[in-house]
Amino acid sequence: MSFVTKYKDAFLILISVLLYFTFAYFLERTDFNKLLFLWCSLFVCFYFLIKSKTINLTTLIGLTILFRLIFLFAIPNLSQDFYRFIWDGRMILEGINPYLSLPETYIQQGLHPIAETNNLYHGMGEMNGSHYTNYPPLNQLCFFIAALFASKSIFGSVIVLRVIIILADIGILYFGKKLLEKLQLPVRNIFWYVLNPFVIIELTGNLHFESVMLFFLVWSLYLLFQKKWIWAAVIFAFSISVKLIPLLFLPLFYQWFVKKEQKWILGFKKLIGFYTIVFLTTILLFLPFYSSELIENYSNSVGLWFRNFEFNASFYYVFREIGYWFRGYNEIAIIGKITPVLTILFLLFITFFRKNKSMNQLITALLFGLCFYYFTATTVHPWYLATPLILAVFTKYRFPVIWTLVIILSYQAYSNLPWKENLYVVFVEYLILYSLMGYEILKHRKYYKIVK
Repeated sequence: MSFVTKYKDAFLILISVLLYFTFAYFLERTDFNKLLFLWCSLFVCFYFLIKSKTINLTTLIGLTILFRLIFLFAIPNLSQDFYRFIWDGRMILEGINPYLSLPETYIQQGLHPIAETNNLYHGMGEMNGSHYTNYPPLNQLCFFIAALFASKSIFGSVIVLRVIIILADIGILYFGKKLLEKLQLPVRNIFWYVLNPFVIIELTGNLHFESVMLFFLVWSLYLLFQKKWIWAAVIFAFSISVKLIPLLFLPLFYQWFVKKEQKWILGFKKLIGFYTIVFLTTILLFLPFYSSELIENYSNSVGLWFRNFEFNASFYYVFREIGYWFRGYNEIAIIGKITPVLTILFLLFITFFRKNKSMNQLITALLFGLCFYYFTATTVHPWYLATPLILAVFTKYRFPVIWTLVIILSYQAYSNLPWKENLYVVFVEYLILYSLMGYEILKHRKYYKIVK
């Protein structure tokens, strides 16, 4: 046994620690070449650590926590959203409803409702500060906890928010491992998520709360598999109340309840009960913030993502170019209304015409339903990929893992001042993704049998 072979695991761990430390404390988002080098190097180390036959589960769990703790005292360097998180949390602490006011209003009036008002506003940016918050109530609870423990320190708030996200990822590891065991899938699959550099950097490092949402989602799926559908509905509502994206999944539970029961009427009653509990729980969580203006402000804020913003899109950019050819200007306002309809039609198709009765089939349907939405969306930020990644862990598909690698190409836009996307780079990202996805779909065609 050579020296390299004997100590390769220790070498990979050491290199990973150094790379993560450099990423956390010595990287600017505009330095794309350095960003690309660190990102790809970390993925190489990640792959060989996952594939190592000499690293046991206990060590992998330890690395999961160690790599995250490296970021504990780092200020996020790839995203500025956390300034808005801290703003919202401090507003709640002061007894002010964050859904009813704009940060820019306070700045224009020279008011300072919370500590570090100016720093937080300039940190979040004018675009973020000019829109109503779109973060659901349990996400706001996380922001409030940060304000409770660090009401006058941005640095302290960052640490609290990061601890919450790390704890959520540990929860995903726990319930993900249990669900994999129930599905008789390799337990090590969960490390494709928890050890993925994308997850560690985008969620723990840059404080995106997909981790908390996915903790509740995986927990809910585990409870559903255990036939505890009432509690599964409650926890599923918690997931929605962190990020709205799980709302897309609701139609896909039809076959799980109706087709699995010998008496379809009993299954249909359970399905209606599941939906009722989900919606009532979600509404109850919003009630503390209820106001006559809440629905209008919140819906307008969410709608902006469909009508105004565009970033790292796929088919939307094709539709946009067609619009330019025929109309001579950007048709985002129209396309942004059509693509959600296409997503709904696709979800309904796989709800009623594809087999989704087993948990494996159900999660596969969730994966492709969500991916279709992202493929047609106007905006696909890197951290969005955490959801397809965790779903892929419970299936035979691995194309989301590759997507988390090539998504780094989207950051090329920030190397330009002001930022500007290079559509050739975006094309390369999606060419790699669609090639692998197409290959895997052909390889696993049995998951797409039409319901008889």
